[in-house]
Amino acid sequence: MTADIPWYRAVGQEKEVFEHCYRNRLPLMLRGPTGSGKSRFVEHMAAALGRPLVTVAAHDDTSATDLVGRWIIKGGETIWQDGPVSRAVRQGAILYIDEIAEARSDVIVVLHPLGDHRRRLFVERHDEELEAAEGFMLVVSWNPGYQRALRELKPSTRQRFVGLTFDYPAPKVEQEVLMGETGVDAAVAKRLVALAAKIRGVDHLGLAEKPSTRLLVATARLIRSGLAPRLATRVGIVEPLTDDPEIAEALGDLCNLVFD
Repeated sequence: MTADIPWYRAVGQEKEVFEHCYRNRLPLMLRGPTGSGKSRFVEHMAAALGRPLVTVAAHDDTSATDLVGRWIIKGGETIWQDGPVSRAVRQGAILYIDEIAEARSDVIVVLHPLGDHRRRLFVERHDEELEAAEGFMLVVSWNPGYQRALRELKPSTRQRFVGLTFDYPAPKVEQEVLMGETGVDAAVAKRLVALAAKIRGVDHLGLAEKPSTRLLVATARLIRSGLAPRLATRVGIVEPLTDDPEIAEALGDLCNLVFD
């Protein structure tokens, strides 16, 4: 692994699937819980394939105009400014739309022609039709457990993509991830993974999200830098998961049991 390729530990055949989608000019959909490695995976694959990466975090306030481009006034002149999607199409970049289910309907409509055989972007305001440059690939991700029923992806959108499901890694793999990402020792990594397993297995607490691998990585970095493990788990895991004092206390007790 070269220094300019982000570290990533494969847990299955996801690299192989990505490479085949890239070679066959097929869009790819990643689905899985928050912090399970979807964004890092895309960063790794873009670097490994030598392609520029354009990332868009979709949300309610993002319009098609924000992504495609707009006319602006600069130096007394009216000029056209490409948005991130237009730049990615022109450059032949990998375009990554994170949390696609949060996007507005006008954004989805713009992406549809890029997600099928046309591989085209219609820039209505610029009276232009862009054909995706060689190397372009559309990748989207979403967290089905987080979305409200009304924000599910429509079949007309989903069926444009090849699909990959992500989940939190098996314990031994998650330990490898923590050690590879942070340099933390094996004993600490094992305890953090055990703590995450305990919290993920406690359903009655009613957590909106289970502790992600991303939270474990952040906590491992705190411990690696010298922060006391109990304090690191409180600020790195407990605080991000809940605002409820009783739930926080229960989680804190679990942390203290693991890091006694």
